[in-house]
Amino acid sequence: MEILKQASTEDLINANRRFTLLKPYLDGESVKNGIPKERTLRRWLQNYNQALQKYGYGYIGLISLNNRKGNHNRKLPQDVIELLSKFITQEYENKKQKTKQSVYASFVRSCSFSGIAHDQIPSYKTFITEIKKRPKHTKVEKRSGHRAAYKTEAFYWELELSTPRHGDFPFHIAHIDHTELDIELRCSKTGKVLGRPWLTLLVDAFTRKILAIYISYDPPSYRSCMMVLRICVQRHSRLPQTIITDNGKEFYSTYFETLLAIFECTLKRRPPAKPRFSSVCERLFGTTNTQFLYNLAGNTQITKKVRLMTQSVNPKNLSVWTLGLLYMYITEWAYDIYDISEHPALLGLSPREVFLTGINQFGSRNSRLIPYDDNFRILTLPTTKKGKALVQPGKGIKIDNKYYWNQTFRDPNISRTQVNVRYDPFNAGVAYAYVQGVWVECISEYYPLFRGRSEKEIQLATAELKKQMQNHASSYKIRCKQLAEFMASTEAEEALLTQRLKDLQNKEVFQILDGDLPNINPYSNLEDVELSNQDIKQNNDSMIEDKESINQDKLQFFNKY
Repeated sequence: MEILKQASTEDLINANRRFTLLKPYLDGESVKNGIPKERTLRRWLQNYNQALQKYGYGYIGLISLNNRKGNHNRKLPQDVIELLSKFITQEYENKKQKTKQSVYASFVRSCSFSGIAHDQIPSYKTFITEIKKRPKHTKVEKRSGHRAAYKTEAFYWELELSTPRHGDFPFHIAHIDHTELDIELRCSKTGKVLGRPWLTLLVDAFTRKILAIYISYDPPSYRSCMMVLRICVQRHSRLPQTIITDNGKEFYSTYFETLLAIFECTLKRRPPAKPRFSSVCERLFGTTNTQFLYNLAGNTQITKKVRLMTQSVNPKNLSVWTLGLLYMYITEWAYDIYDISEHPALLGLSPREVFLTGINQFGSRNSRLIPYDDNFRILTLPTTKKGKALVQPGKGIKIDNKYYWNQTFRDPNISRTQVNVRYDPFNAGVAYAYVQGVWVECISEYYPLFRGRSEKEIQLATAELKKQMQNHASSYKIRCKQLAEFMASTEAEEALLTQRLKDLQNKEVFQILDGDLPNINPYSNLEDVELSNQDIKQNNDSMIEDKESINQDKLQFFNKY
């Protein structure tokens, strides 16, 4: 686990490539000449066998850890480093607020008096780099006071069904696929419609047993794949030997391939443009809809006949189910109802009967057991779409609109840098960041809210919170459009009123041009004032009538089409 935690993304990509090239040789198949060279292949095989004997996983021997190579020791003498640190803490970090150049000049002068050789005196660039390494909060507080350093202070959070079956035995071959469920869901807190969720299934091809089921509002991604494998190990303490997927981009993830390679699972992708290869999952998706979802309020069958849909039968208006309730009942249906129902592809037997018979006939294969512990959970942690996050001073990293903090973020070398991140969908209280060659645990600002909660509760609450944030972001453009239309109508009305006032004032100019001098006293003739006000009122009334007639025409047009 320590080696895996220290491995970067590039190390895992290289290890996956080596494992792919070495796999035919391990399986006793023929190897192409020259790809790779025979000496390189023997070296990889030796490392693989040594790691297999030492750690129990041969994949570890294929990880190179390139970031650990080379000389990482400092080239400056220790006495020079101590003198440099002394000048920074005593001469630069004080209330005098000396400039860097003046402090560096004093440092060079002190080095000359101490007998330090000229070629061993650090350059001005090295001096600036050492200043940047100092904690920013301490540096600002010593130079400018605690009030100026307030904004750099760290923020602390509280801790606490008809296709013939294939495969030779259970857990031999399994399929992973996704589908969008035909049902509209609501938020358990606000009651707002959040949309349709996505379902991810892991189905055993030999027994047609649903090994794991995962639901999320997120569209298909490698995160869904990692979670369904995690649930499979949680329920059965093992993974299938061969996993078949389609050619979706979510199945080409480095982390997904790494997880399968560590536990020696073969990943095979269905040939493109041959949908019959996915008939196992696709048929099961249809069974899920017909046997379960189409019996629930808010299902979207009517949307297939959009011309017949009205407000009274709109699924968004009829939806009552939440993600938590749906996940609870759909897992009960998958693991308890479907599992004991007769399957047409199993000659009248149920998936559970075929599964138990297969285990008794072919053995439990205890060598394939995987403990569901912290080490395995770390391997299945997904990352965000970007894969990296910015370390913000005093706040930490931001993942899905939540901040996470670790003490290593105090280091000025790490502050304002991009780091690789991973999060736990089953526990929003923690996340992990790849800092200085190792994965460190970060604590969420919402940690007290998730204390004492079960994994399923945390998963569902996190999914709803994330979907609410996505809906808020997606509706921002709509709100902006509505505001712009309102402002445009208001500005147009304002422009018309301004133009009317200008026209009234221009009448005086026209009177002067015609030789008819206007009355100098604006209050001498009240009848003219009342007449002009009456004209304005009549013009406004006529414009309102025109606007109402235009709105009526628009309404009739939309009702017609």
